[in-house]
Amino acid sequence: MTAEMFASVYDDGHVTEVIRPAAIVPEEAARAILVELALSDAQAGGVWVSNPTSWTRYDRSWDGPGEPGESQLVGTVHVAYGVPTRYEITIYRVTVTGQGASQGWTVTSLCDEVLATAGLSLATCPRATLSAPPRPFRF
Repeated sequence: MTAEMFASVYDDGHVTEVIRPAAIVPEEAARAILVELALSDAQAGGVWVSNPTSWTRYDRSWDGPGEPGESQLVGTVHVAYGVPTRYEITIYRVTVTGQGASQGWTVTSLCDEVLATAGLSLATCPRATLSAPPRPFRF
């Protein structure tokens, strides 16, 4: 298989970025975002589908419950609920699909859309504290 063939098979245009340091959504903002995600559910006329590990954005609402129809996945915000404290949410990775990128979506714009419901953006969201790595073990 040539390099061009390999690229055409496996290069689907997805852009994935690990958020370093991870963005921490404070408790009050997390509640506002979760309420907005529930109100904007793609299965009920919105464009988001959320679960405890990710928030996915579609380009249009679904045809019905469990039926995405012609809607295309734009991107996914990967989250961890209850980290670092019980009521906070950590955003640690974001993926924009090839379809989303062709529509002009970026990692920042995808995050900013969902965070804006709580008055935040990726740039203004608090960040996790990174600690120094442990010292190497020596005999």
